[in-house]
Amino acid sequence: MTATAILKIIGLFLALNAFVFSIYFLDKQAARDHRRRISEKTLLTLAFVGGSLGAVCAQRLLRHKTQKEPFRSILRAIVMFHMVAALVLSGAFGYVALDGPLLD
Repeated sequence: MTATAILKIIGLFLALNAFVFSIYFLDKQAARDHRRRISEKTLLTLAFVGGSLGAVCAQRLLRHKTQKEPFRSILRAIVMFHMVAALVLSGAFGYVALDGPLLD
């Protein structure tokens, strides 16, 4: 994988998380203004498809849905899933890039 491809992936990841953050921001504004809200299912789906970092940042910075259960627990589970997936994928890519295990 080239450096350009890696930078594109990082850019897409950051753009997705910025988008998810903005959706959480819009939902927070709608809650303050007593307008129609974005469903929790939609918010969690956006986090699951790769926007968990943006979702957690919005939750912390905007103080949005910090006490709401089971939303909070499901978001934590999504973050844990993404962490495990990132570790597994980074190990798999490392294995492929090195043509075998690092420690033989």
